[in-house]
Amino acid sequence: MMNKSEKTQYKDNVIDKLFIALFSRKMAKAVGKSTNFKGYDGFVDLSQQIMKGRTAQQQQELVAIVLKSLVPSPALYLIRNLFSPTKWVCESNAWFATILFEWLVGKSEIKEIEIVTEDNQIHRQKSGVKIKKCRYLEESGCVGMCINMCKLPTQKFFTESFGIPLTMTPDFEDLSCEMIFGKYPPALETEEASRQPCLQTYCPTANISSEPCPKIYQ
Repeated sequence: MMNKSEKTQYKDNVIDKLFIALFSRKMAKAVGKSTNFKGYDGFVDLSQQIMKGRTAQQQQELVAIVLKSLVPSPALYLIRNLFSPTKWVCESNAWFATILFEWLVGKSEIKEIEIVTEDNQIHRQKSGVKIKKCRYLEESGCVGMCINMCKLPTQKFFTESFGIPLTMTPDFEDLSCEMIFGKYPPALETEEASRQPCLQTYCPTANISSEPCPKIYQ
């Protein structure tokens, strides 16, 4: 496990700051609270406020409201009904993710992956995204926040609202993450993430006697 002193340093540009401000404003409106922190620290603080006093399901639902507020309903309808999850669509989404999500998760790169179709055919396509070290996970230090505030609501948003299947698989050892556009997300209880203990090196409220992290389901 990496040492907390090796925390990645980020220099947000003007575009990054605009995205951070936009998401923070939407989150503040959804939670009905503000933050005294600026920039990305404020974004993380608002995420922590969403967690407090809410169940895992309530957290996911509130994040879903935030995500849907960022895209006009007519646009979601058109995308969902006019674009099927073809190889080109999935690869395009992966490419856009490396650009649009850098402020949120840090550097990432496209990777070729295998997609198994319903008739058990294997397709190779460049619709995978490898996040080298997730900024959100590193800054929050919380397994539960990663799963309920990012992984699950983002998967559901793309899969159901956009009609483009997405599976996200975080690696809690090196804080990386893999996004696969075109792959339907499995049930959480079948994934290793559902059994992940607290990140003792990063989380200030880590429960060293609990496995998995209690915030995943609470």
